[in-house]
Amino acid sequence: MGSLDRKLAPVDLSHHINLKSRSRHPSPLKDIIKFMGYDGMISLAGGLPHPSLFPIENAQFDCLPPPSQKTRDGEVVNLHLGRGPSAGDLDLTQFLQYGSGAGNRQLVQLATDLTERVHAPPCQYECLLHPGNTNAWSKVVGLLCEDNDFVVVEEFTYPSAQALWIPMGIKAAPVSADAEGILATSLRDTLENWDEKARGGKRPKLLYLVSVGSNPTGITISARRRKEIYAVCVEFDLVIVEDDPYYFLQYPRYSQEEQQPFQAEPPEQFLKSLVPSFLSMDTQGRVIRLESFSKTLFPGLRLGYFVANPVFTERLLRVTEVETQDPAGLSQAFTIALFKQWGIDGYLAWLQNLQYQYKTRRNWLLSAFHDQFEVLPAAKSPVPTAQGYVACLRDKSGKLRPVFSFVDPEAGMFVWSKFYFDGVPRFVELESQSLEDPEQAFSQELWEAMAAELVLLTPGSYYHAWQGPDKVSTKARGADPRSAYFRFSFATPTKEQIHEAVKRVRTVLDRLWEVAARDITAT
Repeated sequence: MGSLDRKLAPVDLSHHINLKSRSRHPSPLKDIIKFMGYDGMISLAGGLPHPSLFPIENAQFDCLPPPSQKTRDGEVVNLHLGRGPSAGDLDLTQFLQYGSGAGNRQLVQLATDLTERVHAPPCQYECLLHPGNTNAWSKVVGLLCEDNDFVVVEEFTYPSAQALWIPMGIKAAPVSADAEGILATSLRDTLENWDEKARGGKRPKLLYLVSVGSNPTGITISARRRKEIYAVCVEFDLVIVEDDPYYFLQYPRYSQEEQQPFQAEPPEQFLKSLVPSFLSMDTQGRVIRLESFSKTLFPGLRLGYFVANPVFTERLLRVTEVETQDPAGLSQAFTIALFKQWGIDGYLAWLQNLQYQYKTRRNWLLSAFHDQFEVLPAAKSPVPTAQGYVACLRDKSGKLRPVFSFVDPEAGMFVWSKFYFDGVPRFVELESQSLEDPEQAFSQELWEAMAAELVLLTPGSYYHAWQGPDKVSTKARGADPRSAYFRFSFATPTKEQIHEAVKRVRTVLDRLWEVAARDITAT
């Protein structure tokens, strides 16, 4: 570990490990594998397939170069992976066999080098490979949560994270947020006033966050707010799980000015522009960071890594040994070979290009909003209490009517929008029918109307914090009445498709809001 040994020692957080995880034993098969590497050892113990019978001898990948590396137009970086005398850039042999569970040592060291370069955690930590953040979160739940626990989450939360623990009887304790992220004051209030009898469970000990470019809200927690949240977690002894696949996709706020051509900055300047992670301020070892190459290289790689207190990684390794073993060997080999060609500086240049590309796509979507609606700062709109901006239409009398509000995302791939149903004829009709949840009923009709117009948005109901089957309606959740949320994604469509999609949304809203359809771009 070298310099890592000179970092702060973590506080004792072993009491957070649940009964199931404490009961895990090391896999005895992994102990045997250690001895197989001894010189002169003849093993009659293992059940490893013979490597001469593996059907792969060579693999070649033609990859794009990072923008920092000088290449001719159309030139690619060639990665040649093989076995024996024709090994090329990397010998595949060790990656085709069963691994130790911890992952290839070269790749673990690369993860450590990246962590030091990007986050420089003040506390001792270890890196452990995993096959993507979805699986990593599953392992963390298995590490820290008992049945019927509560987990503190953002008010709107990534649905797969919740779907995992709902069968365990676990419920969310949602905390409200503003444009800087979850409110530390609300977090403190939730924990300080926790009533176990009324809630039906113990006070939460785990905070789950997508802290940069949150899915779905697009919110990035500010540096100031992170310090406040961390202080509350120390006070109430919470472990923070920082699920951060969008960390490098941060960018400045939207501007209607013409965007400058891409130009990579020096790596250290790029890193200084990023909001500090929770890991970078963790002086007690209570942050478990989930890192992933899914958004920065490609999702099918199924490769990422934990950065965490050794007391946690030791238990995570035990479950890895018996559930998933290593991530795929070819994924590990490819990543090592790519970084040998690119280097960490090349990877950081690659990330800057990704940042630029997604910022451009974000701008396309917000420009389409400005083209199709009258977009006003919330304070100057018919909904001054809204966050961010409000997209409006004018009714037949010329009155400005709010349709949806949104926050300009400074990271990630999404724009989160709050639609306002007050005065919409069809919603008024549904509300008069004494339905249990007229907001959800109208949201469904609105979604279906847009789908019929050949444009898809993600319903906000997918992201409601799960508080139990008795708190699924708008009223039961205590959500704002006469409103609902939808998520716009700008990740994959072209500029033309984004503008056409927003135009189709406008067509549906003209019809359902019963406003006079007109081309506002011509005014």
